[in-house]
Amino acid sequence: MKALAFAAVLILAPLSTAHAASDLPVSTPAAEGLSAARLEAMSAAIKAGQFQQITSVLIARHGKLAFEAYYDKDGPEARRNTRSTTKTVTAMLAGAAIARGALPGVQAPIKAWLKDRPPAANSDPRKDKVTVEDLLTMSSIAECDDDNQFSRGNEERMYLIEDWVGFYLDLPVRGFPEWSPRPEASPYGRSFSYCTAGVVTLGQVVQNAVGEPLPAFADKVLFKPLGIEAPRWQMSPLGLAMGGGGLGLRSRDLLKLGQLYANGGQWDGKAVLPADFVKTSVTPHANARQDTDYGYLIWLQSFSGHKAWVMSGSGGQKVAIIPDLDLVAVITTTNFGVRQPHAISEKLLAEHILAAVEK
Repeated sequence: MKALAFAAVLILAPLSTAHAASDLPVSTPAAEGLSAARLEAMSAAIKAGQFQQITSVLIARHGKLAFEAYYDKDGPEARRNTRSTTKTVTAMLAGAAIARGALPGVQAPIKAWLKDRPPAANSDPRKDKVTVEDLLTMSSIAECDDDNQFSRGNEERMYLIEDWVGFYLDLPVRGFPEWSPRPEASPYGRSFSYCTAGVVTLGQVVQNAVGEPLPAFADKVLFKPLGIEAPRWQMSPLGLAMGGGGLGLRSRDLLKLGQLYANGGQWDGKAVLPADFVKTSVTPHANARQDTDYGYLIWLQSFSGHKAWVMSGSGGQKVAIIPDLDLVAVITTTNFGVRQPHAISEKLLAEHILAAVEK
């Protein structure tokens, strides 16, 4: 079905279990315990502009694609700018590197895979002890906070220079005034500080550990097993794939990545990621803010009384895995200049998608 500009394209696949190994089987809302009427009302609200600029909504239930709709002119083949949902992909690649023995584990200091770097500024022995897990949990010792415009590690400052990894490594040690709890006084023993530069650096660590470019490793161990084709990586000025954001993927690709976590790392009966790594990834490691914890580059939230693991990117991009409902939802948007875009997408998730679950 060809989309007209800014018209919704609703794709409700016929009930079928025939599918390629890399595809999700398809079903209908009713067959998976979802209210078609509520989903139609959701689409009407989106088209009426009640959620600003939503571009797609996809829902899988019981491992089957039950609802798929596009609300822009680009349609299902568009590579959506996933923004920081890319960070969860980088966590997956770290897990794949550990599974292959390229990295010994999350406790490994990153310094061992950055030996060819020039000496870092603000030398401090505590910086030498930063681990893979510190970067996975946004809790390294570096003074890096994307939510603070005055932070020396704010990502907007990183984009102004050529060497993004060097930007992170040169950062000073973070200070903890009395109103900012030290790690030992924080929940889970880690002090959270959102830091894109640290995730970029983690991508470099994974690339150096596996001995091949990050996109090639991602294709081999993650994307090809899931049938994800032609991903569009953003690159740093020095040619490093941007592990911290901007990866272009189709909405269905995002749904597959969410379903992979819902399946405990399994895809079509095969282990793509280790089950124990996935389980640890969605275990709280740091408290990000009130009522929200953080795992391995994934947000741990609750909506309408249901725990959720959420891949999240600016503009309100969401891949929400709801384990107790066996549901995965994707919301993509172009709400980049809109006030509180995450709240908009979360309202759509809670008041329409979860409200559509009947059984």
